[in-house]
Amino acid sequence: MQNWNQLTSQEQVSLLARPALADNQSLSQAVAAIIEQVAEHADDALIDLAKRFDGVELTELRLSKAAIEQAIATLSNERKAAIELAYQNIRTFHQAQRPQDVRIETSPGVICELKHQAIAAVGLYIPGGTAPLPSTVLMLGTTAQVAGCPRKVLCSPPNKQGVLAAEILYAATLCDIDEIYLCGGAQAIAAMALGTQSIARVDKIFGPGNSYVTEAKQQVSRIPGGPAIDMPAGPSEVLVIADQSANPDFVASDLLSQAEHGIDSQAVLVSDSVDLITAVKQAVEQQLSRLGRAEIARQSMQHGRYILTQDIAEAVEVSNQYGPEHLILQMNNPRSWLDKLTNAGSIFVGPWSPESAGDYASGTNHVLPTYGYARNTSSLGLLDFLRRYTVQELSQEGLRQIGPAIMTLADAEGLDAHKQAVALRLDALK
Repeated sequence: MQNWNQLTSQEQVSLLARPALADNQSLSQAVAAIIEQVAEHADDALIDLAKRFDGVELTELRLSKAAIEQAIATLSNERKAAIELAYQNIRTFHQAQRPQDVRIETSPGVICELKHQAIAAVGLYIPGGTAPLPSTVLMLGTTAQVAGCPRKVLCSPPNKQGVLAAEILYAATLCDIDEIYLCGGAQAIAAMALGTQSIARVDKIFGPGNSYVTEAKQQVSRIPGGPAIDMPAGPSEVLVIADQSANPDFVASDLLSQAEHGIDSQAVLVSDSVDLITAVKQAVEQQLSRLGRAEIARQSMQHGRYILTQDIAEAVEVSNQYGPEHLILQMNNPRSWLDKLTNAGSIFVGPWSPESAGDYASGTNHVLPTYGYARNTSSLGLLDFLRRYTVQELSQEGLRQIGPAIMTLADAEGLDAHKQAVALRLDALK
């Protein structure tokens, strides 16, 4: 336990530091080499890298419709029903986000419009690794479906048998995703960005991943004419603000549900109660022994923080400084603090709102800014799958209204051709 008020400013900054990321220079070089390999050898590179990194020998990258149907047939009705419930809630929430187009006459005869259009081709990356993530398929796929994206490409690393989890495939089917490729890691990002014989390039890439995937997304986004990406990201994290009224078992379970994601995840508790912090630490140890991923969670909790503040107002200041991906409020009147919480990817209000709800089935999106990016980056939503563009139309009267001002401004900037484009038209109207 660390007492916030007994720390210097520098010690406070150090306390809120995230777990160190991998050696950026060596990571960057390794990823650049993978991207170059895919650029030169396309499908052959993807097959070679699948053997090297995933330990599987592939003959085809695209998963056939028959293989998808065969896998889905093994799913229990209970799992299908759970996926369907989550899908419906996510769909409902994101349908409500559809923006309105704008059409306005800014001056007489000058019409300006703002329009929205679905991105034509989106790449959805679904991590494999230590756990399959059908929930991420729903978060990305449902949103792309609601947005109306014509082409949705899903890439995910295969298991040793060269297949994907049936839950992933069922979720993809609900989202009308029919392009599914057995491809993971930085090479999948490169394939979606550059295109190969099997995988046509996309316009924007979405989805979380390990440090290689994150680095690859950032590198391909810098390619001239390359794809956009959803957001920068680092390891996952949660911060819980709790007071004496909080249930220690609830708080501990929220910390551990984050910690089990990976050894570089971070869980932080900020409280004004010594007794609560002590009880939560005990509950964490008790619950750890019952987890299937206990070793991962235990290593992750080494990055955990237990911070004592003088009151909840100060706890809110600590949270705003940290900028957590997930923020859980377990104190009296939690909703009264919402307006004061400025930096968080997603907020969970009250004792009955575990992070798990947002991760799976409440309807909000679990693709969120991490590593402090919540200070300036939004959680994923429908707008991320749309592009905005403007339209303007001037009548003769409209050009007469604003033409002289345009010419004056063009003259001030020394752009004679801009001025002439208006002057010629105004002369023609005389």
